[in-house]
Amino acid sequence: KLMKENGIAVVRTDVGDKYVVEEMRKNNYCLGGEQSGHIIFIDQSTTGDGCVAALNVLAVMKARELSLSQLNEKMVDMPQVLINTRVRRREELEKIKGYVELVKEIEDSLKGEGRLFVRFSGTEPVIRVLVEGPDRNLISKYAEQIASLLEKELS
Repeated sequence: KLMKENGIAVVRTDVGDKYVVEEMRKNNYCLGGEQSGHIIFIDQSTTGDGCVAALNVLAVMKARELSLSQLNEKMVDMPQVLINTRVRRREELEKIKGYVELVKEIEDSLKGEGRLFVRFSGTEPVIRVLVEGPDRNLISKYAEQIASLLEKELS
């Protein structure tokens, strides 16, 4: 939301620094990042590096003559719920009965004030359901609905 308010486009990629960097190079973006906290400054590094990110924050603080707490005032925490559900098989999510309709209903309900992200783990027999939005109780309900449907259909 903060990015949008400042005219900065947000582009989503597959999970992994590799995919973030690929998209950054393809579109000449200078800044990228992941949910995990990896922040990539392509002109300084091609991986998420905490020291590089910290030095860039310090540079902004100095240039704008702001303290870290003043910079942080702009940030709004958005509650998120992550449910990992064990599955026995993988299937295209769009082919699961009721999945597309449930996702659309939830996305419509969030009205652009949150997001929904569902993906299979690359390392274990798990599907991850992440829902983000301003109301923790509501997003918990949504995450549980999706996880329950997927558990029923894929276990």
